[in-house]
Amino acid sequence: MRVGKEAFAQCPADSIDYAVMERVAQATPGAGAALPAGVVIPLSAGWSDVGAWDALWQVLPKDPDGNVAQGDVMLQDCRDTLALSSGRLVACVGVSDLVVVETADAILVAHKDHTQDVKKIVDRLKQQGRAEGAVHRKVFRPWGWYDGVDAGARFQVKRIMVKPGGTLSLQMHHHRAEHWIVVTGTARVTRGETSFLVSENESTFIPLGTQHRLENPGRVALEMIEVQSGSYLGEDDIVRFEDVYGR
Repeated sequence: MRVGKEAFAQCPADSIDYAVMERVAQATPGAGAALPAGVVIPLSAGWSDVGAWDALWQVLPKDPDGNVAQGDVMLQDCRDTLALSSGRLVACVGVSDLVVVETADAILVAHKDHTQDVKKIVDRLKQQGRAEGAVHRKVFRPWGWYDGVDAGARFQVKRIMVKPGGTLSLQMHHHRAEHWIVVTGTARVTRGETSFLVSENESTFIPLGTQHRLENPGRVALEMIEVQSGSYLGEDDIVRFEDVYGR
């Protein structure tokens, strides 16, 4: 059984300790039933919820110096260090008891004794209204995903993948125009009153304020580069007219 989205969203974000265990009475013979009774049974299962980076270091295989390295990582004279790379080269020299995590969104460097404090950084990101506290650089959608490759004053570059049969909403933007360059696959583009195909190594332009839609009519993934330009490039500058996903 899958809980409905609305019901799940109404559930409070409480831990099982607070929401359940603290509200369960100890089972006592002859006691009343004011609270549901609970029984604790000991279990030796080597359990860890791997709830922090230091816990991940503890469970992963290590080299003779106690290091864990995954991805494009080079360690020199390091001990008891966790170094993870999802893309770029990570080089650590002469350090110990560190956690170094590289992703497309950010880089984390922390002492293993303070990895729980990463939530304080997340709180600060949210307080400052920074996007890193809410979304990843690579954002998944029902039709595929997009990855924010570069951004600057009045421009933004995205890499977009549309699944076979995927369809973006019929939409328009008040503040930006878009250039689309197809890298792999074939795109069906609706621009104003016209609809046409754009193949590999071809491009098209969507003027500001023009209704448009992007579709993948093929059997392989459509990959393309989108260059946005304008005075405002936020994701909330989308006016949807039709959407097969009900957004």
